[in-house]
Amino acid sequence: MSETVVGRFAPTPSGFLHLGNVFCTLLAWLYAKSQNGKIVLRIEDLDSSRCSIAKADALAKDLEWLGITWDEGAYVNEKHEDFFQSKRFDIYKVYFDALLEKDIIYPCFCSRSGLHAANAPHLSDGRYIYPGTCRKLSNFEREIKMQSRKPSYRVKVVDKGISFVDGHYGEMTYNLSEESGDFIIRRSDGVYAYQLAVVIDDALMHVNQVVRGADLLSSTAMQLYLYELLGLKAPSFTHIPLLVAPDGRRLAKRDGGMEIRILKDKLKQPELIIGWLAFMAGQLDKFEPIKVQELLPIFNPNKIPKENIIVPSELLNL
Repeated sequence: MSETVVGRFAPTPSGFLHLGNVFCTLLAWLYAKSQNGKIVLRIEDLDSSRCSIAKADALAKDLEWLGITWDEGAYVNEKHEDFFQSKRFDIYKVYFDALLEKDIIYPCFCSRSGLHAANAPHLSDGRYIYPGTCRKLSNFEREIKMQSRKPSYRVKVVDKGISFVDGHYGEMTYNLSEESGDFIIRRSDGVYAYQLAVVIDDALMHVNQVVRGADLLSSTAMQLYLYELLGLKAPSFTHIPLLVAPDGRRLAKRDGGMEIRILKDKLKQPELIIGWLAFMAGQLDKFEPIKVQELLPIFNPNKIPKENIIVPSELLNL
């Protein structure tokens, strides 16, 4: 008997739901539901200074209006708060302490501005490779620094390739020591980093299929490394292209006109928004209104483009 597919939506309520979010969410839904799977909704509100319950409520209502449903998680029953990351810090601490006990992580006293000022090596996309500065500190040096500065914590990476087969882009290999260096798993303010929280949550929520934007491809190797260190089972990963403006900019929360709450007022019908998304995802030969459920019989992941997708001017200029 084959394992039930469990996918997930994992929005961050730092802004309102926009078209780029929904594009990923719709495809995650189609991947899971086309395999008779389930969907979990998790609210990734790790940073309470940027996120709000009001925006989380709005995200859920916009998804419901669009007809994109979920089976477990936030807003499902009286225990739905268990699916808000801001409520799960005690769980993250257990795994964090286990890594600390094994001497796999260490305190880091470097500031981002200090790393940039020191001309740390950078990748072409602007990410810097951490040079391991604080990894080399003695216990005595760490104790002295702790008296004046709260540290973040980094995980020690190894110099080897981490390979995986992406469901859309095929075989991938990343060497963390060359492409990120030791990466942060808890910030200096005590907030657990996305990389650690998402690994723990997906494992404990039995998520075995992750469908998300291609901008997170480089995070996959970090997460697979953490799965291995923590002894947790990793899901499959499928990354999909991003929606971009004509100038190549990815759609983001700052593109207010592409927020679902605004498109809802302009288009009135969820089928119109789903139709545009299905057309951009290669599931329709031409734009036409369609319901989410009507896409299931025709869903073909092989038709999803590999390159980022320019949002049609008809939609941008509504």
